[in-house]
Amino acid sequence: MNCGILQSAMRLTLFSRLVFGYLAIFLLMTAVGLYAVYQLRRIQDITRSVLERDRKTLDLGEKLAETMLSQVRYEKKFFITKDRALYDQFLLFEKDFDRLLDDADGIADLRGKALLDAIRAQHQRYGKLVGEELDFVQAKQPYSERSYREEKENAVNGVIGDLEKLKARGQQRREGKLTGLAAAGDDAHRVAVLIAAAALILVIAISLLITRSVTKPLTILKERTSLIARGEFEGKVDLTSPPEIAELARAFNLMCDRLKDLDNMKSDFFSMMSHELRTPLTSIKEGIGLLLEGVGGTVTDKQRRLLTILAEESQRLISLVNSLLDLSKMEAGMMTYHLQPASLSSVIDRAVTELGPLAEAKRIKIEARIREPIPLVKMDPDRILQALRNLVGNAVKFTPDGGRVTLQAAQKNGSVEVAVSDTGPGIAADDLPMIFDKYRQGSSKSAYMLRGTGLGLAIVKHIITSHGGQVWVESEAGQGSSFIFVLPN
Repeated sequence: MNCGILQSAMRLTLFSRLVFGYLAIFLLMTAVGLYAVYQLRRIQDITRSVLERDRKTLDLGEKLAETMLSQVRYEKKFFITKDRALYDQFLLFEKDFDRLLDDADGIADLRGKALLDAIRAQHQRYGKLVGEELDFVQAKQPYSERSYREEKENAVNGVIGDLEKLKARGQQRREGKLTGLAAAGDDAHRVAVLIAAAALILVIAISLLITRSVTKPLTILKERTSLIARGEFEGKVDLTSPPEIAELARAFNLMCDRLKDLDNMKSDFFSMMSHELRTPLTSIKEGIGLLLEGVGGTVTDKQRRLLTILAEESQRLISLVNSLLDLSKMEAGMMTYHLQPASLSSVIDRAVTELGPLAEAKRIKIEARIREPIPLVKMDPDRILQALRNLVGNAVKFTPDGGRVTLQAAQKNGSVEVAVSDTGPGIAADDLPMIFDKYRQGSSKSAYMLRGTGLGLAIVKHIITSHGGQVWVESEAGQGSSFIFVLPN
């Protein structure tokens, strides 16, 4: 029976596993949440009582005391200066005191109301004494200032004393409730920790089971993908759980078979391209050369110009086919590199010598600046020469007549850095990220990406990265360009 249950679980789809797993997690989280809500409700009730009644009572007590003292100050200043504005301020504070007293009376309990009644009586008595004294002053009649001052002080002291009692009682009540709140919080904390720990363990266990059922087959697929990336298409992936991944494994195996067939077709295509394109193009070029030499008879000047154009275009097509074949081989990982310690300086000199006539035709000065000593670099000299030809050829092609092309090489941080700089039109900032992509023409702002096949720089990148190096460009529109690559020693 256990085997049947296990087999049923293994047959569950990935969606079903996630649904059941998340449902269990949801139920656990719901239980924890409901308990947390219950405890928070208890704490909230106590907190609301503290905030809405006790704290407000204390705040009102503070404000009543401040208002009473302000009222006393303005009363004393008035009787000294007889300034009516001071008496108006006294009346304003008297109204504020009565309003605050009404607010306090609305939230007070029975004992608090008794204190507030006593405070109200003392305050009214104080106001009455001030009014009587004001009548004597306005009528300019003699009266006992000392007697009134003492009675007013007694009334004020009575108000302040009762306010202190009110505040002390509020603080006691608040401290009692806060103690109860702390106890409730401790209880809730202990229970919540236990429930959360149990829920966390269950959540982790469920998550691990679901994750393992997904990640284990995906890891196998990842390892198999690495083998395919290295050109190893043999072998099958056999996965049975969950069903979606088993279906993916079957599709993966089918893809491997198709890739193997495509790889074979690609090899056949390379062979066909070599014979069906290179050979006839070479024959055409040689035939045109023979016609230019007069083998087929006398050639007029007009015919010679046409044949020269044909010869140049044939050479361009041959170069394009060679570039296409080289790039295809590089992308397929079929390009063979003969790595050996070699002098990079001599390769640079060869590139400058080969492209010198092209530069002279445009009156462009081309020079190499090599900071000695340059150590031997493990490389394929022919492929590095090919990369330099492309870089220097582009620089000469896009540099206006009378410009300058400079090659620099120096050892930096355990590597050798080579830079090919020109005084050409530069490259627009928008085109810099795509400058090494094949077949990219870019925007009209970038002359580098408007002329040519768009293969030269892509080939350069493949060659340099295959040597374990890096290549990049630094340029601004109208400021020339510098193509830089780094090769490890």
